[in-house]
Amino acid sequence: MGSATFALPSLDAISEAGHSVAAIFTQPDKPSGRGQSLQPPPVKKRATELSLPVYQPQSLKTDETRELIGSTAPEMIVVVAYGKILPKWLLEFPKYGCLNLHGSLLPKYRGAAPIQWAIANGESITGVTTMRIDAGLDTGDILQQAEERILPEDTASTLAPRLAQTGAELMISTLAGLKCNNLTARPQDDSQSSLAPILKREDGLIDFSRTATDAWNRLRGFQPWPGAFTKFRGKMLRVHSAVPAPEVAVVAAGHFTIENERLLLGFAHGTSLDIQELQMEGKKRMSGRDFINGYRPKCEEEVGG
Repeated sequence: MGSATFALPSLDAISEAGHSVAAIFTQPDKPSGRGQSLQPPPVKKRATELSLPVYQPQSLKTDETRELIGSTAPEMIVVVAYGKILPKWLLEFPKYGCLNLHGSLLPKYRGAAPIQWAIANGESITGVTTMRIDAGLDTGDILQQAEERILPEDTASTLAPRLAQTGAELMISTLAGLKCNNLTARPQDDSQSSLAPILKREDGLIDFSRTATDAWNRLRGFQPWPGAFTKFRGKMLRVHSAVPAPEVAVVAAGHFTIENERLLLGFAHGTSLDIQELQMEGKKRMSGRDFINGYRPKCEEEVGG
């Protein structure tokens, strides 16, 4: 059971390892693009290439879906970035249970956006976890874990593929361990848990009461959506790339300053970001230098109003 690109390495690895895949369950096709034509989930495309049977039920709670899953007679269900909550009956259905690959070192970052929030919160290490699914939100017993370093240049878009690959290798290791009966599941320590809720558009609104480093972490974590945005001269301004600036200039929070042809944006406690790439509403992306030349922001001009 999977839908998003994150699930593809696991699907490939399970298939290549020789496991018998009885069926693929994925999300229904959804409208996308300007024409709003129906587009299949990435997992459906890959499953079709692998000549695997694909099912796309709108709900897992109907009698029809229950009969369908029963007809495939799975001994185990592997869930990776599926996007649906499994009902209680399904958790209890397969002989060897339901396994999930989660994009964090549980119990940290339980929820829908663990990769994004790990970066946004300034973590330097994250990882992946294979776990048995229970009725809670990513609260099941842990089977195996693998760490992955978060690089300073990482965004959610660059970290996710590495975690997906590491996760695929971990899933194969977990399946092998369960087959040999040499894995011991361990319960999660709820006192160490944290949440990674689904992202909302407003999470991308730049908050100038944060330090520049905090804002930079959120900028990296919330790529490609919701990104980082504010307003400038009454129009939407998106910041696509930036780095913390050395503390050599005093920049008022929520204001631009130009220093040595660098576009600096001020944050709390005298910190600032060196804006590398940004985009005004209705315009193409541009470098900080091109923005200076084109818009000629005044020294200490306010942003966000």
